[in-house]
Amino acid sequence: MNRSNNLSKILIIDFGSQFTQLIARRIREFGVFSEIISHKKIKANNIVKESIKGIILSGGPLNVYQNNKFNFDKKILKLDIPVLGICFGHQILSKELGGSVKKSKNREFGLATINKVSNSILIRNFFNKKNTSDVWMSHADQVSKMPKNFKVVASTKNSKLTIIENSKNNFYGVQFHPEVTHTKKGKILLRNFLFLVCKVKRNWSSKDQKLRLINDIKEQVGNNKVICGLSGGVDSSVVAQLLSKAIGKNLTCIFVNNGLLRKNEEKQVIETFKKKLKINLIYVNAEREFFKKLTNISDPEKKRKIIGNLFIKIFERYAKKIKNVKFLAQGTLYPDLIESKSVTGSQTSKIKSHHNVGGLPKKMRLKLVEPLKFLFKDEVRKLGLELNLSKEIISRHPFPGPGLAIRMPGIITNKKIKILKEADFYFIKALREHGLYHKIWQAYAALLPVKTVGVMGDNRTYEHICLLRAITSEDGMTADFFDFPKGFMQSISNQIVNNVRGINRVVYDVTSKPPSTIELE
Repeated sequence: MNRSNNLSKILIIDFGSQFTQLIARRIREFGVFSEIISHKKIKANNIVKESIKGIILSGGPLNVYQNNKFNFDKKILKLDIPVLGICFGHQILSKELGGSVKKSKNREFGLATINKVSNSILIRNFFNKKNTSDVWMSHADQVSKMPKNFKVVASTKNSKLTIIENSKNNFYGVQFHPEVTHTKKGKILLRNFLFLVCKVKRNWSSKDQKLRLINDIKEQVGNNKVICGLSGGVDSSVVAQLLSKAIGKNLTCIFVNNGLLRKNEEKQVIETFKKKLKINLIYVNAEREFFKKLTNISDPEKKRKIIGNLFIKIFERYAKKIKNVKFLAQGTLYPDLIESKSVTGSQTSKIKSHHNVGGLPKKMRLKLVEPLKFLFKDEVRKLGLELNLSKEIISRHPFPGPGLAIRMPGIITNKKIKILKEADFYFIKALREHGLYHKIWQAYAALLPVKTVGVMGDNRTYEHICLLRAITSEDGMTADFFDFPKGFMQSISNQIVNNVRGINRVVYDVTSKPPSTIELE
């Protein structure tokens, strides 16, 4: 574990859930330090009882019958530390204490209504006046028999043992996911576990996080030189400022223009970081190099890997020129890791490679520094404010490292890049003019690999479809489309079609995440 053993914390044992980091995030929102560790790496004898105030067992994609695929040290349950099992964790807790788990006759995925059966300190203010509450389920198995000395706290139509407890030993199990926003009062349940059951005290803030990350960077890097891959987005900007605070002149930022940036973005980045923040910045125009590598490539995974590899090659090339550089810093966030690979070695499901994770070359000369890899976007923004970055930088919409390459499915051409830059420019400009930019998590224009017939000035056109996407989100893990005021879509559609040659049709994406991802590729 990275943190001092003297700091009170909640330990989260990860069994591979996509939502494990959300649990940690919810706990940090309450001002309590939390730490995630894989079920494969934790044993009872390396838990410092004095610092661990509570243990949470996460969900996961397995079932309790697959004993050969997961590890859990039963002795952890004998440490006299409060335990909360969530979903798969609920089933593990029940099984290890002598209960039974079986496949559900009726699987539960999505929203479900649970009914209060008995009182518990865990559910204080969790139920409404009708003694019901809406929760988010995601399970095919269920606890069929409680362990001894447990009682039922709440149930659903399909799962009688939805919340169970042994209050004497401080063991609690819930079949649903209180950490996701879909469970309306999930935060209340987690708060009750923290402050009423574990009796933990608040000890965590953005200031604590800043100091911890700066110290972690100093420990990892020492007196060595570091280059930081700077894109000008929120994540890499916060990383650059963290490194600047930690190692000062040993930092060199490299901004690579891959030709897939938004309109005029390179000018804005140079102005902000070189002139305003006085950070040592090298600008590299690599448009031709990237375009050459991406010629005739249409597969999205190949695009990401080519871009990721080329970024690293360019960074290594300039590292040689600077001399004595051993580290490369980048703004990887936790959602990147979740979608690209398992962060703790558990059996999470890979969704797609991110250019800075799954897209990296297997052999690298530089060691990675990724101080934000366990944080979500909103946490990074708070950290940026703590680091005195301007609100202009902090409030920017996320922009993917591969840039416009993954916003034009199919083969990339210079002509398509120019068309897309213009369409995106008009869309974002309109959002700012209408006071909508800061109400939206992320917005962009994309160019679909389809042409349609149109008519302009009595003439036939055969041009591209422009897709617009604008979403609202709290953490990037789930998202809903933004519901624009009446008339906005018609207005921006007219602007794009009238001003951008090559587009004769505009459509709006109204798909949530899941089932879709935020980006098209």
